[in-house]
Amino acid sequence: MPYWGQMLLQDPASPIMVQLILFHDHVLVILALVVMVIFYTLISLITNKYTNRFIYEAQEIETIWTILPAIVLLFLALPSIRLLYIMDETFNPHITIKSIGHQWYWSYEYSDFGHMEFDSYMIPSNELNLGDYRLLEVDNRMVVPTGINIRLMLTAADVIHSWAVPSLGVKMDAIPGRLNQTMFNILLPGVYYGQCSEICGVNHSFMPIAVEAIHLKDFMNWVKS
Repeated sequence: MPYWGQMLLQDPASPIMVQLILFHDHVLVILALVVMVIFYTLISLITNKYTNRFIYEAQEIETIWTILPAIVLLFLALPSIRLLYIMDETFNPHITIKSIGHQWYWSYEYSDFGHMEFDSYMIPSNELNLGDYRLLEVDNRMVVPTGINIRLMLTAADVIHSWAVPSLGVKMDAIPGRLNQTMFNILLPGVYYGQCSEICGVNHSFMPIAVEAIHLKDFMNWVKS
């Protein structure tokens, strides 16, 4: 959960989100260095009085300002490509959960445990308990175990939705007639909130996502119950 006035990203709860935050910090460091060099160059050009009316070309400096940006782009592109491959399906799932987007709620199916499915609606503001989060609490949370590779299959029953939980580093579109999939592994137990990230109608803002991560033993007891 983000806090009021929070400027940075949410605390990571999955290995993918950890890598995303590290890449974000890496890009900001390079951006800061580039901005410092540009400001130094501008100030130097403004403050000095050197001039030469007879220079028509400067191949050396043109070569430098062509090669240096290419090197900077390499420092950005290589970690980015590495992260894309990490985010790809690089591990075998232990549990598969199917989520279907509706106007305006989510439904979940645990096909690995027989015919187990339920709908997840937002709890209205007048029914919230003390300490609940407005517009984020649901009547049935998606329950998953920690430390387990989870595959999430996504589709929609009507219009395009998007299943997104920032602290897990997951955002995937749910498209009618198409089955998308993504994977994640939650490091710590807790409740992680998200929302539909694709404008899907008048109640788009009222179909939140709540993922409750618990230990594997507690998850198996929940499945049996």
